[in-house]
Amino acid sequence: MQSTDPAGNPAPEGAAPPDEVMADLDRLNTQLAEAERNLAEMRETVLRERAEIENQRRRLQRDLEHARRFANEKLLADLLPVLDNLERGLAATGEDFAALRGGVELTLRELTRVAEANGLKAIDPAGEAFDPERHQAMQMVPTQAHPAGSVVAVFQKGYVLNERLLRPALVTVAQAAQ
Repeated sequence: MQSTDPAGNPAPEGAAPPDEVMADLDRLNTQLAEAERNLAEMRETVLRERAEIENQRRRLQRDLEHARRFANEKLLADLLPVLDNLERGLAATGEDFAALRGGVELTLRELTRVAEANGLKAIDPAGEAFDPERHQAMQMVPTQAHPAGSVVAVFQKGYVLNERLLRPALVTVAQAAQ
């Protein structure tokens, strides 16, 4: 028996009967609805992930800004006693220069202690071999009293911060006498 379409026309040869077509259509509609639900869930997941990434970016930006603004907090808190001592020294009256000098020396020791506690170390290379990585030669002097290439005098100390050169030492270097 030949199948017909809903209008009663004969179906082309090899065409599925209408009940099978309807079943296939229902199955495809169900698959389409499932795919659309999955797509909607994926879109929602992507939007949530984007929002989470944006929130995380804002949090990191805020934390970075906070770290920049307050990175020196400990150092500055350690320097407050030094500032207090300098202010007390300036407020002192009289002409007792020995006491004033003693106060300045104590303040310098306190400042040096704070600097060293925060990773700052002085470079005082007097008598050492000249190192162009850590010293800057200001002049060379001919001498027989010191080996050639050694530091004879230091104009200004250098400093390293946590093993990184902050400022080279300004030095006079010995050269062989002629």
